[in-house]
Amino acid sequence: MSFILALDQGTTSSRAIVFDHAGGIKAAAQKEFRQIFPQPGWVEHDPDEIWETQIGVAGEAIARAGIHARDIAAIGITNQRETTVVWDRRTGKPVHNAIVWQDRRTAAFCDELKAQGHERLFSDKTGLVLDAYFSGTKLRWILDHVAGARRQAEAGQLAFGTIESWLAWKLTGGAAHVTDASNASRTLLFDIHRGDWDEELLELLAIPRAVLPEVVPSSGIVAETARGLFPVPIPIAGIGGDQQAALFGQRCIVPGMVKNTYGTGCFMLMHTGGRPVRSRNRLLTTTAWRIDGRDEYALEGSVFIAGAVVQWLRDSLGIIRSSSDVEALAAGARDNGGVYFVPAFAGLGSPHWDPYARGTIVGLTRGAGAAHIARAALESIAYQTADVLHAMESDAGIRLSELRVDGGATQNNFLMQFQADLLGVSVVRPKVFETTALGAAYLAGLGAGYWKDAAEISVQRQTERVFDPAMERAEAARLMEEWRKALTRAKG
Repeated sequence: MSFILALDQGTTSSRAIVFDHAGGIKAAAQKEFRQIFPQPGWVEHDPDEIWETQIGVAGEAIARAGIHARDIAAIGITNQRETTVVWDRRTGKPVHNAIVWQDRRTAAFCDELKAQGHERLFSDKTGLVLDAYFSGTKLRWILDHVAGARRQAEAGQLAFGTIESWLAWKLTGGAAHVTDASNASRTLLFDIHRGDWDEELLELLAIPRAVLPEVVPSSGIVAETARGLFPVPIPIAGIGGDQQAALFGQRCIVPGMVKNTYGTGCFMLMHTGGRPVRSRNRLLTTTAWRIDGRDEYALEGSVFIAGAVVQWLRDSLGIIRSSSDVEALAAGARDNGGVYFVPAFAGLGSPHWDPYARGTIVGLTRGAGAAHIARAALESIAYQTADVLHAMESDAGIRLSELRVDGGATQNNFLMQFQADLLGVSVVRPKVFETTALGAAYLAGLGAGYWKDAAEISVQRQTERVFDPAMERAEAARLMEEWRKALTRAKG
């Protein structure tokens, strides 16, 4: 029997999961790594630490599964997307820490580009808003602020990539400098209509084309691991940005189907088929995947801080010992007590796009305590998701009947029930909730012939629990109105 190894490189941890032919988890391993905050609004990672943790958990997962490298049919990679790495092609060493997708250091530069009238150009070509969230301006910052970087880049000595490119480079010993269309579409440098890097956008951002990776299919063998890394070479056959991979893993392959991933951030995607749909509500239009030469698309709403707010309660406020403790603490409050938490630690994403918003807790009284703050933190994830869903329904002109969910925070039953109550639709939690990694496994398995076609994997999806709405709609509307008031305090 053979297996698929999915490498799930996230914002706060690196994971590796071994999947069997039925789409079940054979074994998994995970390791957190450092979050680096050089100054307010800046977030960095050490690319070497990302690599070390990722290759470490890959070996650990294979060992825990009780199998050998020769039993791995293919590797699939999924990744935190807009996080930006630049490295020296000769030495393989990063020239700077990775600048994380949450980082806001290029917000002022984005404002300059908007003032120069370029916002519509970027939107028309890339489907994105002109925001510091995306990797293009982060790349520009590194070229401008690291001594000698621009000269080296123009000489073809540097390579740029988001995390999947960095991992593919390291896995292949520098033989493959690649990305896939889903990740390329998040850079502000990629024309999603033509499916290629755009010279006009590169010129505007002063980025040499020589630093860019080759855009390859999301499913299909693109390279093999370098000799010596594993006992035998293993094909790399699937690459997908984390949210697009989750969309694929949830089998949202019919236009109109929607999933929401609850991770460090919160990301909702609606599959729109073979054509990009332009949003009227400041959502993103993104490439979902490229398979068999065909690009498919999605609408996306991005919440910057979701599960990360629970980490903040643990690491910065110290009111819980582990993230799993938050549900019990929140349950100690009968209601939110009028307390609302807007976790705009890195600004606000869709549909607000306010890089200057900051985290705010409002409605505190003498009777408010840790339980109210914990409950407000969990509720904030659901409120932000509701903002995105309402915008998405308006763009698509449909009312959703169910929301498919995945990610670590979906194990929080309080959050899932509150989400269903707030939205007034059923929230469907799958049996295998690691659907980001599962999507990468499916992409790799299809690309390597491990599964013969999409129909074979579509029948594998199983539901673990459905949360049906129980709250009166008038009460849900009242809560949303109070949330909107809290938002006004945080913005700007």
